[in-house]
Order: sequence, then structure tokens, then C-alpha cells
Amino acid sequence: MTVKPTGIVSILCILLITGCTPSEEIDNLSPWFSEVAMASGIDFVHHSGYDGRPMMPEMMGGGVALADIDRDNDLDLYLVQSGRVDRSLPAEQSANVLYLNRGNGHFEKVTDAAGAGDRGYGMGVAAADYDNDGDVDLYVTNLEANVLLQNDGSGRFTDVTDFAGVGDTSWSTAATFLDLDNDGDLDLFVVNYLHWSKNIEQECYGKAFFVTYCGPTVYEAPAMDRLYRNNGDGTFTDVTELAGMNVAFGNGLGTVGADFNSDGLIDVFVANDTLVNQLWINEGGLRFKEQCFEWSCAMDSGGIAKAGMGVAAADVDDDADSDLLVVNLVRQSDSFFRNEGTYFVDATSQVGISPVSVRHTRFGVTFADFDNDGRLDLYEVNGRVEMQEPAQGDGFAEPNALLQGSMTDKGLSFEEVKPRGGTFPVLVHTSRGLAVGDVDNDGGLDLVITNRDAAPYLLMNTVANDDPGKARGQGNWIRFRVSTGIRDAYGATVSATVGSTRTYRDVQPSASYLASSDPRVHFGLANAITARDVRVRWPGGVEEMFGDFYAGTTHELIAGQGTVSR
Repeated sequence: MTVKPTGIVSILCILLITGCTPSEEIDNLSPWFSEVAMASGIDFVHHSGYDGRPMMPEMMGGGVALADIDRDNDLDLYLVQSGRVDRSLPAEQSANVLYLNRGNGHFEKVTDAAGAGDRGYGMGVAAADYDNDGDVDLYVTNLEANVLLQNDGSGRFTDVTDFAGVGDTSWSTAATFLDLDNDGDLDLFVVNYLHWSKNIEQECYGKAFFVTYCGPTVYEAPAMDRLYRNNGDGTFTDVTELAGMNVAFGNGLGTVGADFNSDGLIDVFVANDTLVNQLWINEGGLRFKEQCFEWSCAMDSGGIAKAGMGVAAADVDDDADSDLLVVNLVRQSDSFFRNEGTYFVDATSQVGISPVSVRHTRFGVTFADFDNDGRLDLYEVNGRVEMQEPAQGDGFAEPNALLQGSMTDKGLSFEEVKPRGGTFPVLVHTSRGLAVGDVDNDGGLDLVITNRDAAPYLLMNTVANDDPGKARGQGNWIRFRVSTGIRDAYGATVSATVGSTRTYRDVQPSASYLASSDPRVHFGLANAITARDVRVRWPGGVEEMFGDFYAGTTHELIAGQGTVSR
């Protein structure tokens, strides 16, 4: 890298102020993201309700959804508020908030969230067209009763929870809509954390006899998750017992659905906090068998049941099956489970994730190609859940982490990007939810990150559209909306040949932690100008061929309009 004299002077001046090393500072001059939440009109502030006595739910909330609520082909923003565990607060401190994307870099807050301003003690959100009418509905998980909000087509919502029969009153965290029985409509899977009330709250102490938050094992009250079958008429039936999902309990925080064994049926993984994880293998007919031990993803390779929080699933190594990542507590590394077709291998150390991940407590997580070089990168959002002694300011705050993915002679590898979290200055809060999507439709994937008792981050991608000759960012990209003809085809897999590599991406909005992301499928193309031999494998296993597509725009792939692969 050639630096002009004036550049050297500027760098030296910054070094004197910050104490950074030269290599760190050069990186700081080319961050991957720019934080613009307030400048974009997002004035939301999360409230946990903490008032001096720690109560466990206060550490967990902060859901977020990026979805096209008003059907104008850009991503709107829905933020889940928490409030106060033990009493009500004013609406501005307890109601969920909806911002519409006006397409000019600005978001507009909608009064009363257009009917979606639920005031429960909020956790997460799943966005999907559950009623097959062409618009996106919202399911909000709460400390108490969950809420289903039906979109009327104009971007206004009605609470239809009672009619639909999905008002789970447990402490729910993650939720996901998936067509688990391949009947054309989306079923609902809800993850529950533990049986908690303020009457059983405990006092836990740090090393300095300082009262702090307790871990879930203190309560010894793991919960059972719920599966609701979509009846196709706007109602759901609780089929948890019939499905065989009533045989396992856990402290569930994260979930993701994918066809892990490539049999045409979508399976469901649950990350449990300090208890063994669960992998529900779909056997058809809405029957499931828990096989996490058989697949070697219940614990890490050392036999440790970690503090599973956020999850991500993607074909990271381009071998036509979905790999799995679970993020955990400080001093516990991530668990990267590489899919071998009928079982997973804990390959965390081999891919280089361990040294970075053990430093912090991770929640939201995603695999995404932020620099459009054709390889999936990794973003993790961090924030502690306990303190050993009192601290000035937010003692739980931590910087986030961005790792660039690459394929080396030794195989798949991730390396941390500096500055930490891909921003300069480095952002430090107690972060929780993470949603990913192309907010400004410029071909670069952006991020929304929620923060406990603080404003969220809107991180706009500044690296994806660099000139191809630069070290970071290759610029070319292509995106697909994968559709049944009415709604996004959750659980479908798009594959394409890019250069000499066959690459696979799932339609998978619900993963991470308490979040719902852009359902459109994004491919970074490096220097390629086309994605060749694009195919879709639909839920159920039918594969259709759609041909070649040019880079730089979004294409729609509709079921039945391709050529069935034989």
C-alpha cells in the first residue's frame, strides 16, 4: 500500500491520539460499515426495565425484523420493546415500533406501529405470510402471552392471536415459520426459555459480593417448545405432542430450520442455554425425532453443553448441505458444526473461530457475504450477562465481531476484520438481536443490531461496492426473490455456479437471535458477471432449473416456472 506524505502525517496524528498500532489504524481508515440509525430517522431506545434489582428477563430482550411490510420492494424495520417486568410503563417505553423505509435513506415511524405496537414484555419476532394472502404478518414472542399480528395488505395490523390459537403464555424467545408438512402453508415453531416469574427470582453474586443476574440453571425450570400446524384457514392447532416434540425440554434461545439431511423435509435445530441442544429430524407427516446426539451437535467435541444463544445455518463450505453455528458465553468458543451428510463434525478450531469468539458473550449471529467476494463472512453481536463487580456505565457492554471468510489451501477459514465490528470508531453496547438485509437495495448487505437500554445500530455496508481491484469488496452481486407465486418460499434452497464453484443459499429469514431477516437470497459474485445454471430445490425435494442470470439486480424465481430437473 502506497501512502502519500499527507496521509502519513494524518495517520501519525491519529496514532498519537488513539494509541493504535499503524496496521490497526490503516484498517480503521477502511471500515466495512457506517452506523446511521439516528441520521436515518430511527429514534427507538430499548428499555429493559432494570431499576436496581436484577430480574433475569431484563438481560434477554431486543428483537428485530427486516421485512417488506408495505409491499413497496424495500425493507421496513420492526423493533421489539421490552418495558418493565413488574409493572406497566408509558407507551413510548413499552410498545413495539414500526418504521417504513422511504427508499431515500430515511425511515418514517408509523403511529402506533400501524396496529402492531404490542405492549407485552417483548423478546423476539418472526415475519412471514402465514395466511397466503401476499403480505407479511408478524408473530411477537413475549415474557407472557405471544401475539400474532395479521397484515391487512396495506401495512396495517390486527391482533388475531385468540382466533388463530397461537397465544403461548410461556416465556418465549425465538420463533420461526416453516412449511414442515409440505402442504403449501407455513407452520409455526416457538422456542420457550424457562418457567419463570418474579416470585421465583433469585439473588446471585459476583466476586465482590455484588448482586448480578443469575444463569438459567439456578431456576431448574426448563421449558417445552411448541409446534403449531397451520390449518389453512387462518387458525393453527398445537400439535407438539402429536409431533413427538413433547419428549425434550430445554432453555431455548435460538432456532433455525434447514433440510440438514437433504431428504426434502425441513428439520429444526434449537440452541439451549447450558443444556444439550436439540435437533428435530423431520420424518414426514409432522412427526419428528430428536437426534442431536446421533448427529453430534448436542454438545461440543469436549462433551460440554454450552450456553447456546444465537444460531446460524448455511452451506459455508459449498458442499451442498447446511452447516451449523451456535454462539455461546464468554470463555466458551462458538460451536461450528460442519455437516457431513448424516452427522456433524465440530470443526470450530479448524476454521479459526475459537480465538475470537471466547473473548465475549455472543447473541445475534449471521453468515453473509458482506464484501461480495463469493465467500460467506461471519458477524456476531456481543454483550455480557453477568458482572463480577460494579462498573461505571454499562458494565455489560462489549464490541461486536466481524470475521471474513475465505478458502485457503488448508480449507475454510475465518479471520477477524479490524476495526472490531467493521466500524470506526468501534461501537460498544450490550447487543442482542441481529437482522441482515439490503436496506438501500444497492447490492451490499446491511445490518440492524439491537442494544439493551440503548438505541439500535443501522450499519450500512460500505465495502461491498468498492472497485474490484481493491483488497476488500469485489462489487458484483445478484439477488433472488424465491416465491411460491404468492409468498416467499421459506425453506427453499437456491444454487448457482459462480466462476468454477457451485454455491448454495437457503431462503431462511428466521435464525440469529430473536430476529427475522430479509428473505431474499443474496450471492456475492466476486468478478463474475453472471450466475449460471440457477436452480431451486423447493420444500418437498422437487428441483427446478431457471438458467443463467446477469449480475447487479434482483430476479424472481417462481415455483412451477422453471424446468423440473430429472
